[in-house]
Amino acid sequence: MASGSREVILTLYSALVRSHLEYCIQLWSPRHKKDMELFERVQRRATKMIRGMEHLLYKDRLRELGLFSLEKRKLLGDRIAAFQYSSGAYRNDGENIFS
Repeated sequence: MASGSREVILTLYSALVRSHLEYCIQLWSPRHKKDMELFERVQRRATKMIRGMEHLLYKDRLRELGLFSLEKRKLLGDRIAAFQYSSGAYRNDGENIFS
């Protein structure tokens, strides 16, 4: 990538890559550590492309950019889905499933 600026890479990553990774995590719900590490490796590489952040640790880069690890994002998505289910958000969806 020609530009290593924070704004360009973070915008492209958030719009084109992270949304797919978050969708995949919620849909596939990877249980094995090696699968989660594969997803995290993509985010790790994208944050390392930002000029001036190459020397920082992964957790420090996330904190600096205001991002969560994908594992934390998965847990947040699971909590949101559990809350929606318990509050009855999905109650009407299953009524007409076989009719």
